[in-house]
Parts: sequence; structure tokens; C-alpha cells
Amino acid sequence: MGELILLRHGETEWSRTRRHTGRTDVPLTARGEEQARALRGALGGRRILRTVASPAERARRTAALAGLPVDDVDPDLWEWDYGGYEGITSAAIREDRPGWYLWDDGVIPGDADHPGEAVEQVGQRADAVLARVRPLLAGDDGGGEGADGGDGGGDVALVAHGHVLRVLTARWLGLEPARGRSFALETGTVSTLGAEHGRPVITAWNVPAP
Repeated sequence: MGELILLRHGETEWSRTRRHTGRTDVPLTARGEEQARALRGALGGRRILRTVASPAERARRTAALAGLPVDDVDPDLWEWDYGGYEGITSAAIREDRPGWYLWDDGVIPGDADHPGEAVEQVGQRADAVLARVRPLLAGDDGGGEGADGGDGGGDVALVAHGHVLRVLTARWLGLEPARGRSFALETGTVSTLGAEHGRPVITAWNVPAP
């Protein structure tokens, strides 16, 4: 069985200043592009069967700079929709809502482009992504043979965003979506999910590019 490789996109101006960046398509900074290029070294030697990216340009650009041709763009890999908190820092939110914490308290509705999303909805999207990639990891593309035409599985790379990848990791482990709170994830990093004795595990986490 292959591993699921998670790449959080490189730095953007909003991630640098800790602004919640859901559906706003903010480009990579110069440092973010450097981070993305550096990811090539972390991926060397991997047998990556497929690369799936969020529709966001910052994710697709990260994949390209990391040397990963994007095979699929999956809307379910969009970042958490922060609704009325889009573009706002946690510190600013807490000025009006002392003690606010995204994972416990959620978001407020925004405009038509940012209606907002509960953590359970993010979990449903993560489950849908996992349902599509698990057969590839196991080498079953539905045709009875490996996804690359061979007889075994390989790695699948997901290039996306911090919070959605944290929720996806919780779901991989069989945890509730809100348990993604436990997996801090920085920009321009690589993490891997796999199995040990048939049980899902984290094999590497939040590893910066070499």
C-alpha cells in the first residue's frame, strides 16, 4: 500500500500575517515560491501515481514548482470556508468574541462567496477525498490492477491547505473532524499518512523542505 503525501501550499501574504484564507485566491509570496521549489527534494524517489490539488492557484502553483504535474483538481480540497471571518485574524475576531477558537466555536455567515462552513462539513469533504484516493493507494483503480497499470499501489499527493489537511488527517485516523486541532501544519511542508499492521497512522508530519 502506498502513502498519502500531504503538501500544504507555500506562504502567501495572508498566511504570513495569519489572516484566515479560505476561498480567497491569494498568490504565493516570493518566499512561498521558494518553499514550493524546495519541496522537490522531499519528494525525490517517491513513486507518485497521482497528484490531486485544490482549485486554488496557490495550491496548483505549489504543485508545479514542486515538480508535480496535477492530474486532478478536486473542489473538495478547498480550504475551510471561513464565512464572515474570511481575511480576518484570530486576534481581531477575539476582540469581539473573547476566547474564540475556530475548532470549537466555528464561523459566522459571510457573503454569497463565503457562506461559511461547519467543521463537520469540512469532514464530509475530507471523507469524499479519502474515498477516492484509497483505492489508488491500494493499487486498485477499479479495473482489477494497479492504478498505473501495474500490480501494486503507490503514493498519492494531495496539495491543499492547512485546515482542510488537518481535518483530512483526523478522518484518516478515524477521529472526529474537530480533532484536526491537534495537528499543527505550517506552509511549505510535507506530511505522510500510511498504515502500520493494517491500521492508519501518521508516518511523518509537518516536515519542512530540506
